[in-house]
Amino acid sequence: MKSPLLSLPGAVPAEGVDEGVAAHYGDLFREQRALAGGTGFVDLSHRGVVSVTGDDRLSWLHLLLTQHVSDLPTGQATEALILSAHGHIEHALYLVDDGTTVWAHVEPGTQDALIAYLESMKFFYRVDVADRTGEFAIVHLPAGSIAEVPDGVVVRETPYGRDLFLPRADLESYAEKSGPAVGLLAYEALRVEHHRPRLGFETDHRTIPHELGWIGTAVHLQKGCYRGQETVARVQNLGKPPRRLVFLHLDGSEVHLPPAGADIRLADEGPDGRKIGFVTTSVRHHELGPVALALVKRNIPLDARLMADSTAAAQEVVVEP
Repeated sequence: MKSPLLSLPGAVPAEGVDEGVAAHYGDLFREQRALAGGTGFVDLSHRGVVSVTGDDRLSWLHLLLTQHVSDLPTGQATEALILSAHGHIEHALYLVDDGTTVWAHVEPGTQDALIAYLESMKFFYRVDVADRTGEFAIVHLPAGSIAEVPDGVVVRETPYGRDLFLPRADLESYAEKSGPAVGLLAYEALRVEHHRPRLGFETDHRTIPHELGWIGTAVHLQKGCYRGQETVARVQNLGKPPRRLVFLHLDGSEVHLPPAGADIRLADEGPDGRKIGFVTTSVRHHELGPVALALVKRNIPLDARLMADSTAAAQEVVVEP
């Protein structure tokens, strides 16, 4: 779904899974500084929007999600995962309940598979699940923003800012009043700075929540059963995850960033050394320079010198080994 804000001056379209919104509007670092300073907004209208209504919505979702949502207060934001039977991450949902409806935004293009799963689990519960992507667009306001939120708009308030479930028809008029527009690359740079994982970027087909630090923020350890809960409990109580998320400071003298999927090796072993991990997201940050998130084997020493593709990298702990 192509955003009308791609017609704004300087807009350069994003690619891949983020196709449909602007990567930037001509000045990446200015846009980052604006976002970090609490001004501007980010067009996330390519993300999927799903609603769940009905008297049983919270108790029903509580049975399916990794998060404790049976008593979720009205207006309180949370995030949750859906796992496979083996505990691997399949979906990530960013939720809020407005008193009558649970609203969630999800990664672009994942809403159909999510809805199909939810529909298959309805049984006798009084719930209705709907794809609202065509009606609502997600707009992100950064932490500290004093931008006005239109009456009646559902809001997810988090430490990183506010996510607005804005009627899609109002997107252009809202942009005129709430600029400057900030591109997705700036939003991603701040996401990496804050060590926040993203489904499909920091995850692959075998990722479990412990590897990314999603325990506590998206996984509640004291709730009842859900699909994949046995794996979560076993790793939490008896073992360690095989990999861990790290934050990488990259050599700033390199012209190119190591791409997502680039191999990580120990610098001491040279370019033919064993692969110990891979880059998940790499960005240029307005203050930190080139940085990245990556998954590495859990037992890699914290002081080990690394190479991300051909770029020297120093790791900062996100998930403890």
